[in-house]
Amino acid sequence: MRVLLVGAGGVGTAITRIAARRDFFDHMVVADYDPARADAAVEALGEARGRFTAERVDASDEAAVRALLERHRCDVLLNATDPRFVMPLFGAALDAGAHYLDMAMSLSRPHPERPHEECGVKLGDAQFERAGAWERAGRLALVGMGVEPGLSDVFARYAADELFDEIEEIGVRDGANLAVDGYDFAPSFSIWTTIEECLNPPVVYEDGRGWFTTPPFSDPEVFDFPEGIGEVECVNVEHEEVLLVPRWVKARRVTFKYGLGREFIDTLRTLHLIGLDRTEPVTVAAEGGGTARVSPRDVVAACLPDPATLGDRMHGKTCAGTWVKGVRDGRPREVYLYHVVDNQWSMSAYGSQAVVWQTAVNPVVALELMAEGVWTGAGVLGPEALPARPFLDKLTAYGSPWGMREQ
Repeated sequence: MRVLLVGAGGVGTAITRIAARRDFFDHMVVADYDPARADAAVEALGEARGRFTAERVDASDEAAVRALLERHRCDVLLNATDPRFVMPLFGAALDAGAHYLDMAMSLSRPHPERPHEECGVKLGDAQFERAGAWERAGRLALVGMGVEPGLSDVFARYAADELFDEIEEIGVRDGANLAVDGYDFAPSFSIWTTIEECLNPPVVYEDGRGWFTTPPFSDPEVFDFPEGIGEVECVNVEHEEVLLVPRWVKARRVTFKYGLGREFIDTLRTLHLIGLDRTEPVTVAAEGGGTARVSPRDVVAACLPDPATLGDRMHGKTCAGTWVKGVRDGRPREVYLYHVVDNQWSMSAYGSQAVVWQTAVNPVVALELMAEGVWTGAGVLGPEALPARPFLDKLTAYGSPWGMREQ
């Protein structure tokens, strides 16, 4: 297998460090708009860098990405960029005859009149519209294959196959007790993506009603997370699992709730109130005279520390998991399937902070299953469309076991 990895930020760099310890691929091309980042990701691998090549590419340039895939004879494109670049990378892989894998799906657009009641353009709609072309090409586009979405969807598939006869609700619940020394506000993941998913109307799925939306941060609940993290208030957030799980797993209700914390929510609301969450460029005065066009959200991202660089100041654990409620053998049952990463462990073992490492390990596991012919298919598929047990066994073999708690 020959892989083109696009994006050498925190998650992309963690992917290279995890993949370098596996032998399922022949070569990985690491490409980024900033060639220095791609070079740094490869050079950091030391003696293992022989199977890696650094390249520069503009992820928005579909023709350039396609040419890079063809020049390096890559079998699969792994997208580690932010969601703005999903569609050009998705299209380039299809045109080049390669498989495709991402961790976040094409962007949504709120309903123009009823944003907090009805869906507009949903996450992933643009990708699913091209599913027929992928099927005809006999190529697999595996979408939403990070940790959430990704591992959380695998948990949903596992629960349906092995733990329940009927499922009432599948609820993804994400929480952490991570803290960053020296910063009053320092998100542990991309602020660009965080703003997108937290300020868009959250989506809920109900059998018979389908998908519908609610106001941001709705329906708060306190969830008790395992391994010492404890109780965290979680709220509804827009996320891919709600759009993916009902396509392949039968459940009466599907939700996603994120443990943000009151201070984080208040900060996001303030950014929205003054328009700093916007992506459309505004005109500002430029140094030395004249004007420049900049995106307010990009300014916010530039003013905050890069999450990938915070690992040595971060402490605590992050937990991704899927809570499932239903019936087994005629009796009510509730379980929480989860994956916890301690920042101290991920930093000492891989030099990557916990959130980016937890995101990065899952697409590498998926690539290995694809290389082995265990995960196969054609079309646009989510993780829950594929068998769960091989993935969970492989994740444990990577030295990062998952857990299950009866509720």
